[in-house]
Amino acid sequence: MKRWLGKAETTLGNHSDRLNAINIFPVADGDTGTNLYLTVRAAAQALHCLDTSALPVISADPAIHSFGPPDPAQNDVGAVLSRAGLAAMEQARGNSGTLFAVFLCAAAEPLAGHHRLSAPLFAAALNRAQLRAWSALSEPVPGTMLSVMEAAARAAATVDAEHNGDDSNHALGLALDAAVEAALAAVVRTEGQLEALHTAHVVDAGGVGMLLILDCLRSAVLGEELQDQLLDGLHGYDVQDPHIHAGMPRDEGVEVMCTITLSPLDAATMRQRLDEIGESVIMSQAGATADANGAYRWRVHVHVPDAALAMALIRALGEPSDISVSELALPEAELEAEPHNAGPREPAGQAADGYER
Repeated sequence: MKRWLGKAETTLGNHSDRLNAINIFPVADGDTGTNLYLTVRAAAQALHCLDTSALPVISADPAIHSFGPPDPAQNDVGAVLSRAGLAAMEQARGNSGTLFAVFLCAAAEPLAGHHRLSAPLFAAALNRAQLRAWSALSEPVPGTMLSVMEAAARAAATVDAEHNGDDSNHALGLALDAAVEAALAAVVRTEGQLEALHTAHVVDAGGVGMLLILDCLRSAVLGEELQDQLLDGLHGYDVQDPHIHAGMPRDEGVEVMCTITLSPLDAATMRQRLDEIGESVIMSQAGATADANGAYRWRVHVHVPDAALAMALIRALGEPSDISVSELALPEAELEAEPHNAGPREPAGQAADGYER
């Protein structure tokens, strides 16, 4: 799992510019690659400390920070992914990053208490993850990374059913292969599922990002190289293509994100009110444990015309933290400065990811 997320961090870093270039849905803001990269990076960094023989015991009182004995959760696949998922959820960026964080947190649940991945567990994790991701959005839309998650889950479930729950490494390899193959087919289909993508003759950026993440999982588990031919022929995914989003109509408004503790009733109320004033509403629990009052932590994401109105609505139900407000459209100066025909910009310190340029 650590190899997977580390590999995904590097791969998304190396592909972020091309993902940004074709990001035109739900808004043409050219940041899907960046958002996915930063969210996956948060998940990967949350597992860095698992390299040590003892994990820190953190307290609100700095005087009692200490290092305890080795944590048995280091050998629990579900616990490891849950740790990564919660970090991703707390630092999620944009639609794509938030949906991946939801995916990761949900995938961890069927894996809890298990010390190795198997085809039945992989199928169960993918299915739980795609269902949770679809339900996190108030108005989920086919032709996005949601469709890619769903296709991968169905393919893994088919392999598992055909092999009668075989938990061998061979069956796991077949399930991983099938999931990536189905994800690729789903990415190709996105162009025909969304009018904006069909008109621009491109595939969905978030879908491509999810495909890359799944291929990184396959590579990490099977100990094989990333599939360098995977992206060949994907419409719009060419280093010579301009940043397509720069030529699209500018989307006015802002993206508001925050974390907040709410009861289930207040969370439902907030979702309804945000649906009334905005779009792309995503709400998901950041953790499965309620506090003494029965309230849960939630990660909230919405696109609204005015941040002040959204924040007033949010604060009427609780006290938010980790607040992020960003313009949906790049400033004109940045658009004019953007190099439309440049190749991918490699983030500093990122190694080659194995994919052909």
